[in-house]
Amino acid sequence: MSSLNDLLQAIETAARQGEETILATVVKVEGSAYRRPGARMLIPVHGRTIGTVSGGCLEQDLAKKAWWLTDSGEPVVRRYSTGATEDEDDEHSNLTFGLGCNGTVFVMLERLRAKTPSPAIELLRQVRDSRQPAAMATIIATSRNALVRVGDRVLSDAAPSLRHPALETTIRKDLRKTLTEKKSSLRLYTDARAEIEVFFEYVAPPPRLVIFGAGHDAQPLVRMAKLLGWHVSVVDSRSHFARLERFPQADAVICSSLDTPFVLGPLIEGAAVAVMTHSYRQDRHWLGHLLQATPAYIGQLGPRERTERLLTDIRQHTPVLNAFQQLHYPMGLDLGGDAPESVALSNLAEMTAVLNLRNGGMLKHRSKPIHQVDLLVCEQLVEAAAVN
Repeated sequence: MSSLNDLLQAIETAARQGEETILATVVKVEGSAYRRPGARMLIPVHGRTIGTVSGGCLEQDLAKKAWWLTDSGEPVVRRYSTGATEDEDDEHSNLTFGLGCNGTVFVMLERLRAKTPSPAIELLRQVRDSRQPAAMATIIATSRNALVRVGDRVLSDAAPSLRHPALETTIRKDLRKTLTEKKSSLRLYTDARAEIEVFFEYVAPPPRLVIFGAGHDAQPLVRMAKLLGWHVSVVDSRSHFARLERFPQADAVICSSLDTPFVLGPLIEGAAVAVMTHSYRQDRHWLGHLLQATPAYIGQLGPRERTERLLTDIRQHTPVLNAFQQLHYPMGLDLGGDAPESVALSNLAEMTAVLNLRNGGMLKHRSKPIHQVDLLVCEQLVEAAAVN
């Protein structure tokens, strides 16, 4: 799966070369689907696609047909069914894949022109660079006589953009709610003229991982986290370990002496943190500071008895450990295996589960749906608006 950064880099490269691309975005899912709303894929004029919008069953059809489907230049929404069967009289039956997944996926296709700024891409770039969340609302369906069109967007920090001022006012209010709740949703608005369906997307920045310890076992952890598109920093007090050439994929490699004050706050706030220096003195130093900060996850590598001893030493100087509930030790899920790659997989799996509010158990034992139902359709009335 390509990361947000891969997608944006490909768009920027195409723009520099003066080439158009097509952005495919999952905007709605009914039933079971491999990817959730907000998943994106870039379709270039030449070369392979970047990103995925399904488990591999939809990408080829989209890449084949996207250019003529958007020949008018206007965004379109393509509906795909992955049900086992479908009524032959259904007007959408030609889009049925018969995979037995019993889901319907709606994908919006829109052309990105080299010299025309895209508000959606600018917002994604802003999230990537600032590492702060954002939200945007996209019109995905309208009645024929509506004042808005499929593909119209409202961004919370952007200037007014819709020909329907009353609708835009209501959407902006719901955008603020999207940011507060940190959850995407679908909303259906009605006025005297039309029904309008809007996809409210909560755009979260890539997860951040900070690894304290630049030993050999940190290297596969960096590689795996970057494969998932995470932002990764590595910190160590030993200059012969904390070298960029040892971690070419890391976003930052920091050498910080234990005797020099180092402000951790901005680096670790809300991040997943792994302490794995294999040095008792370093582990005690970093873990002691982390337990006074606000990371989302703290993992301590090593046997339980060793970590208990670390905690006893830390409490002698800091009796109250504010972030103790975020501490996981021994770090990782019980997957078996002791190779560095196996340990990295175990550690990253636990971090992912914690960040997604899951317990990391086997899916065959899960009674609830694999994907949480987080797209609620809410109907809301708005005043009719005159054409500007």
